[in-house]
Amino acid sequence: MMYGDITLAKICGTIAADEKLHERAYTKIIEKLFEIDPNATMTSMAEMMRKRINMPVRVLFDGKDHNLAVHLNMVTQKTGSYTVKDYGDVVDFFIKRWHVEEITRLSDKGRQAQEYICGFSASIRKLEERVQHKSTSGETSKMLHFSWIFNKEVKV
Repeated sequence: MMYGDITLAKICGTIAADEKLHERAYTKIIEKLFEIDPNATMTSMAEMMRKRINMPVRVLFDGKDHNLAVHLNMVTQKTGSYTVKDYGDVVDFFIKRWHVEEITRLSDKGRQAQEYICGFSASIRKLEERVQHKSTSGETSKMLHFSWIFNKEVKV
């Protein structure tokens, strides 16, 4: 017996396959960059993390809700489809995969960047605790209308 929408399953499968290709490509590129120039790679990575990478969803607009990305983020967090914990897990995965903590022969600037990168996960975990506390205390629960799902009201 099948459950769910076949078309939606195909779309999700295509997106997942595309994301996996991105992960492989970025992983190999960063591995090579660490091999070629660990200082520049480390400082560039820290700079990127400080500025926070903006995902395309940040500019999502349905013509009505100017806070759609924030509201969608609340839904993904609440439903567990993509959470702060998931983000922290991704950061941890790449730090381990690229052996960031083990890279040596760095300049002072490179070592400072390395410390920042290796400590970034801890800051994500603190954010995760705050988000978890808010959701269990009921602080964030409210009803939101989503125009792109026929203005359906969703509790987040």
